[in-house]
Parts: sequence; structure tokens; C-alpha cells
Amino acid sequence: MEKAVIALDLGTTGNRAIAFDKNGEIIYSAYKEFPQLHPKPAWVEQNPCDILNTAVKVLNETLEYCGSYNIISIGITNQRETSVVWNKKTGKPVYNAIVWQCRRTAPICENLSEYRKTIKEKTGLFLDPYFSATKIRWILENVGGAKKLEEKGELAFGTVDSWVLWNLTGGSVHATDASNASRTLLYNINTLKYDEELLEIFGVNEPILPLVFASDYNFGSTQKKITGKSIPVIGILGDQQASLFAHSGFEKGIIKNTYGTGLFAMIETGSKIYPSDKLVATVAWKLGKDAYYALEGSIFTGGEVIRFIRDNLKILKSADESSDAAKSLISNEGVYFVPALSGLGAPYWDPDARGLIIGLTGAANKNHIIRAALESLAYQTKDVVIEFENILKIKFDLSKFKLRVDGKASENDFLMQFQSDILNIPLEKAAFTEMTAFGIAGLSAVSAGFWTDDMFRGFKKTEKIYNPRIDDDSRNALYAKWREAVLKSLKWSQN
Repeated sequence: MEKAVIALDLGTTGNRAIAFDKNGEIIYSAYKEFPQLHPKPAWVEQNPCDILNTAVKVLNETLEYCGSYNIISIGITNQRETSVVWNKKTGKPVYNAIVWQCRRTAPICENLSEYRKTIKEKTGLFLDPYFSATKIRWILENVGGAKKLEEKGELAFGTVDSWVLWNLTGGSVHATDASNASRTLLYNINTLKYDEELLEIFGVNEPILPLVFASDYNFGSTQKKITGKSIPVIGILGDQQASLFAHSGFEKGIIKNTYGTGLFAMIETGSKIYPSDKLVATVAWKLGKDAYYALEGSIFTGGEVIRFIRDNLKILKSADESSDAAKSLISNEGVYFVPALSGLGAPYWDPDARGLIIGLTGAANKNHIIRAALESLAYQTKDVVIEFENILKIKFDLSKFKLRVDGKASENDFLMQFQSDILNIPLEKAAFTEMTAFGIAGLSAVSAGFWTDDMFRGFKKTEKIYNPRIDDDSRNALYAKWREAVLKSLKWSQN
């Protein structure tokens, strides 16, 4: 019987399952979207049952198609920071999942501002609504009866991986991996344990939290009544860490950027943690007893700006048209778009920043706005890469470094060329856009002994390489105007 491994990719807007064979080829892929809920401005929620049901549906659809295969393992990768709290006795969520994009907990962060330094030193993270702990606290303080249930030990918290794992194993496994735990604001990345002082700061009791294991751990097996047969769940990684793993981020000189809803630029830093007041230091992955770290620039609005100009401004019929629209102009002609639609993340961390379009003249048309929106993704990435250089004290030159990319917006030819131009380093676009799924499939398959590490690395293919085409003076002038535009957007909604 032929063998296969399945990646279960639990994304922000939908869930995907992909089965890979012995040669790293896709046997089958299934995808289902689920609704996004916006009960108030800047609030973002999802129904945990929608997340679970679509996950089980795509998994079982893939298993059914692969009926003649022996499924060696399932690896799980997930949208990080999104928080689910459920009743362990009933298995039902006490509230909707609060999504990573949600800004409702900004007042909680403000009230805890005296602990910012302590939190940064212990977690590598900022005290920001983006991360999980303030979401847990909000649920405990605002959902009737939740705090009492927590005090009795009857509640469970988990990021999406934990919620789905708990259900796939019939409620027998409440666990996560170190990469996801490191995004909660409760996990000390120096000691690799939940931190008593952090738990006290956020008012969270440790029994509500999932157990933390290595990323390549065997987390238990699915129940037959859910998946038809018992299959080991081997390997869990947060989505951006899985993408970095897929891009061989453990190799020297590799920066990865995922152009999804947000932008997530990462560089692995080995066993060393690099403190930064502008970027996140995080666990990249833990393999056995060895932890590896990364620097990350989490940019809130990436490909989302394309959806915004299509659906809200209605100047695009489809995202696919944006590359040609941008190419129709010789330059941006001084038009800039700062897409601070949910504040600005790295390296600014300003929840009060707001989006702006600046530089319009009577000669401007919709193509100028489209081009400016695309260019904003490249500029935001450069903001983060400059911080990588400052922190690591190295210069990213053409001969030693390259950017490896994935995500839907990486298919935009104009954007990829402009990204290489503005960074002045080569850019490699993967032939397979779902690198997050490929990354967790690789971790799972190698850990299960299905693939060797060399096989996994060899499966990755590059579709296209972009090399910079513009001169330094043009590059520097374009970027300088971007920085001017950003400064005008900061603190806009304060008070």
C-alpha cells in the first residue's frame, strides 16, 4: 500500500488539507472558507464550531480521496494568537474565537502598560491586542460565568491548533507546541515554560492552558468516529513558522515573507534570542529538546489592502488585475498608500495609526491608487528588513542574502519585482504557493520517518527569481517618501 502524509492548514479565512505522497507530490487538496464576524468596529471573531467543522470536512474529504493510501501522519499548522476558550465538560466554546486581528483588548493593554518591559524581556513580544493573553482575560471578564468555571478548572484555552487537536482526539489531548505557546504572552521563551509572573499579570490560571511539547512531538491520534481511522498527529507549528521551515529558513542568509492577509517577514536566529524594541523575538520551532528562535516583523495589512481596494473602494474587479494596472504607469508619480486599516504593526506598533492616500493630483487615476497599494506591501517589508539589519548588525547584500516568498499576493508579478527593487536583494518565488502546508507536511513526514530531511529540502522548487533593476538613488528616494507618508499616519485616531 502506498503511503502519504496530510497537512491540515488552519488559516485565518479558511481551512485546507493537502495530502503528499512519497515523492512530495500533491495527491489531493481540499479547502473550505468560514465566516468572519465583525460585531463592532475593529472587533474580529470566528465561530469555533465553523473552524472545527470546516477542518474536519476538508480532512475527511482528503482521507476519502486517499482511501487506498496508508496515512502515516497528520501535521497541523494554524493561524496564531486567535483564542478559543471552551468548557471541558461540554466541549462547547463559551464565546466566539477572538481573532489575531481583533483590537478590542487595547484598553487592557493600556491598563497593564507598567509591565511592558517585563513582558518584552520574558516573551519577546509586545503588550499588544494581537497576542492571546489579553483575549483570554477579556473572555474571563466579559462572558457570564466564565471566571467561575475557570476557577473550578472546567475551562480550556487554546489557539486554533489546540482547539482542533482536542476535538480530533475526542477531548483526550489538550496541548500545543512551543511556537504557538510563544505567541500567548504567557510563555517565557528563555525558560520555555509558562511564567508565574506573567500568569499573575494577566489574571490567568495555568490549568486553563494547554500542555506545551516540541514542534515535532507525537500529539496523539485522531478518533475513528471522527476520521474513520486512528491517525497519529505528528507535528504542530504556527503558520508563519511552518512557512519559514518550508523555505529552509534554517539555512544562512534566508529571509522569508508570506504575503497573506497580513505580511510576516521572518529570519531564523538559531539558538540565540535577539532582543528588539521594534520586532518580535519568537520561537521558530522546538525539535526534541532543542529550541530555535526567529525575529519576526508582523505587518497587519498585507494582501488585505488588495481586498480593500477591490471590495470597499471598488476600483478593481479582481485582485488579478492589479499587476497590469500598476504596470500601466511608469512610476507611482508621488502617490503613496499607507494601509493602516487596523493600525500599524511592525516596526511601528501604533494601534492609533490610520490609513491614508497622499500625493494625489488632478492627473491621478485609479491605477495610481492600485499601484500605491501594491507598493505599500514592499515598503512595509523593507521597514522590517531594515530592522533585521540593525538588530543582527549585518548588511543584506546581493551576494549573501535572498528573500523567499509565498502567499497569494506573491503571485503578483509587479509586486514581486518591486519588492526585489526596493530591497536590492534577489527574490525567489516558490513554485508551490501553499508553503505553510508544505512546511508542516515536511516536519510531520520527517518526524514520522516517511521523508528524509534531504528529500524534504529537495522537493522545494523555485518558480521564478526576481533580481533588482533600479539604481540606488531611485530606491532611496522612493523609500524616503514612504517614510514621510507613514509619519503622517501615526497617532491619527488618538483621543
